[in-house]
Amino acid sequence: MDFNVKSGLPEKQRTACVVVGIFEPRRLSETAERLDEVSEGFISNIIRRGDLEGKLGHTLLLHNLPNTLCERVLLVGCGREREFSDTLYRKLIAKTTIVLNEIGAMESVNYLTELSVKGRNLHWKLRQAVESARAALYRFDQFKSEKKAARRPLRKVTLTVPSRRELADGESAIQEGIAIAEGVAYAKNLANLPANICTPTYLAEQSIDLAKQFDNISTTIIDPPEMEKLGMGALLAVAKGAVHPAKLIVIEYRGGNKNDAPIALVGKGVTFDSGGISLKPAAGMDEMKYDMCGAAAVLGTLTAIATIKLPINVVCLVPATENLPSGDVTKPGDIVTSMSGKTIEILNTDAEGRLILCDALTYCERFQPKVIIDVATLTGACLVALGRHISGLLGNHHPLIHDLLNAGKISGDQAWELPMGDAYQQQLKSPFADLANIGGREAGTITAACFLANFTKKHHWAHLDIAGTAWRSGDKKGATGRPVPLLTQYLIDQCRSDEPATNGKGS
Repeated sequence: MDFNVKSGLPEKQRTACVVVGIFEPRRLSETAERLDEVSEGFISNIIRRGDLEGKLGHTLLLHNLPNTLCERVLLVGCGREREFSDTLYRKLIAKTTIVLNEIGAMESVNYLTELSVKGRNLHWKLRQAVESARAALYRFDQFKSEKKAARRPLRKVTLTVPSRRELADGESAIQEGIAIAEGVAYAKNLANLPANICTPTYLAEQSIDLAKQFDNISTTIIDPPEMEKLGMGALLAVAKGAVHPAKLIVIEYRGGNKNDAPIALVGKGVTFDSGGISLKPAAGMDEMKYDMCGAAAVLGTLTAIATIKLPINVVCLVPATENLPSGDVTKPGDIVTSMSGKTIEILNTDAEGRLILCDALTYCERFQPKVIIDVATLTGACLVALGRHISGLLGNHHPLIHDLLNAGKISGDQAWELPMGDAYQQQLKSPFADLANIGGREAGTITAACFLANFTKKHHWAHLDIAGTAWRSGDKKGATGRPVPLLTQYLIDQCRSDEPATNGKGS
């Protein structure tokens, strides 16, 4: 689906469909009023008869509107104007896109970008329109023998701006939206792959392909023999039961000045998590292919920023492995030595994500990063605490936490800060090693982050627990691509840090 931007009067658009909004109760938006005027009350007469009240997401398709050049006009209910919000705007775009795809319009000129969203400017509305439209039509059907497709799918969407003055910024917004949508789709596609295909080696191959696709990306793959030399005992402990060898994937994106410190993104890449000896229940275990969504997210973010060509340096690290049982696997009670030199008593082999991350975080130090952000489907406790709507966020540097929270609000990919402190560290004490890998049933998300904090004391660090937000279960199960929008927005904001946060293009 292609996107472009233009300005112009709705009655002069030669297109298969013009899209305009109707607020509840039966109140025409500015563009709808314009079309009503040129059509001599055609729209208001229909609305008056009760064909469309303006309830959110309700639609009415009109053909051959008098005195217009378009074939059809799609009236879209926007709900009550005073209640119109970020979330409702995204839902409205998604609903409209699905309807257009179903009616066979093939192309449209969309005036919903004129709607006022409190605190959001035109740049934001255009970008979100692209992201929401792409997400609405996403399908993962590459393993279906028979693929269902719309007979006349939507191929082109034109988003409108008030005047020619906004065209340049509009183009920029659309390019950002396309890049982020591509990054989200990239992450979804990786995560939705079955674990018999998406192995650690497969993830490494995809990362090598990224370096071939973009000139300013380079990829290094660290295999188990080198991990042993580096002393990555925690990562290797998780990988012991797997046939497919573990990989530490290191990808450097150089978009900034040569001497600028990079921002480090570390993504958990457990391509299948059986729990190891601490075996998970059979029900729902198929969804453990999604335990590499952190890895998928950082790779998706990398594709987005490389497409946008952000002037920033970023290094991505993905510790990739399977967590499977075998005769030679790590057992509860085993003690391993991490790359940092800290010893860890492994009380539960299903708390493996923190083990592979701690060695990756230590390895990350050699890049002397400005900040480190790790992303992981780490704890079921986070799903219990926050559900599937908001990611958990913890860290040791308040400005970094603030920036991530703000990026989440702008992108619609929200996070919520949870507390940390020495009291929680006490739960990780072991009588036999420096640390235990679990802290008991209580505050599981927090103690998992506290474990990681032991390996990030030298740096400004934040941890995103996406166990509840990375995928959906049920009949429509699948990866969400989160937190690609949040991370990309954060990196965009870092490139615009000299602009006021409330007035920048992201807001």
